[in-house]
Amino acid sequence: MRKLAVMALAGIMTLGLAACGNGNESTEAATKAATEAKTEAKTEAKTEAPTEAKAETEAAEGSDTASGDLSGTVIITGSTSVEKILNDMKDEFEALNPDVKIEYTGSGSSAGITDTKSGTNNIGAASRELKEEEKEDALKTEVFAYDGIAVIVNPANTGVTDITEEQLADIYSGKITNWSEVGGEDGDIFVVSREESSGTRSAFEELIGLEDAGGLAGSASVSEGNGPVQAAVAGNENAIGYVSFSFIDDTVKPLTVGGVEATAELAKSGDYPLSRPFLFCYYDDKVTDAGKAFLDFAVSADGQACVDTHGGIRVDK
Repeated sequence: MRKLAVMALAGIMTLGLAACGNGNESTEAATKAATEAKTEAKTEAKTEAPTEAKAETEAAEGSDTASGDLSGTVIITGSTSVEKILNDMKDEFEALNPDVKIEYTGSGSSAGITDTKSGTNNIGAASRELKEEEKEDALKTEVFAYDGIAVIVNPANTGVTDITEEQLADIYSGKITNWSEVGGEDGDIFVVSREESSGTRSAFEELIGLEDAGGLAGSASVSEGNGPVQAAVAGNENAIGYVSFSFIDDTVKPLTVGGVEATAELAKSGDYPLSRPFLFCYYDDKVTDAGKAFLDFAVSADGQACVDTHGGIRVDK
């Protein structure tokens, strides 16, 4: 810009000198040329300055946008009880963040916690509180929902509608083996439980005091996952099982426990005796930025809507 100004001035001086030798005609020509030179210099200067400013602004804006992008894969393993809620959250989060992939594998709460500690996943999902031996100062937990454990029987079992925690402990430990002992028709009780790594099993056994009753009977059938338990009870008139609230449908019949219905409202109020938290566990240095964003999403209004959809209990109670 300075160069243009110097050139214009030089042109004016040259034309001025020429004008001194050629009279009025030369003076007019010199004046016209000088004016055109000044105009061109101003035009180029005005064009150059905004262009440079615009480039700087665009660069800054581009930098801000790039720093806010989320990408990568977040690996989550653990509880099968959270499956429906977590898959819904996963779909919603991925729709908002198309460059992020959430990979969830239902392997049981204990397995999810172990995977987190070994670095196999970014986030572990559990459907129970961490046991004392699982806790570490560096291991963080985030409760994203609460759930009740429903005791289910086959709809054909019309004689039994209510059961107590003590009766459940006696049935699962093998002390009670016939439905007639708890007010039902004569028939051997087919007991369905969960695999050892299941958070639902761990919470259920603790809540009914099964360890004090002698532990799970060796004759009990073990199913891996809420779905298989539901299917086993739906297919056997004498079966009893326990599942997350979200697995209650018309193929099974939930019993009241101690006279209290298995509903989200009653579990939330603390009246329903068989309830537990759904939580994530993670290490700050292994969760990744995308993982942290997903943790925040899980407790946001949109994430909690997924909890509502699948019969869970919101954390913002």
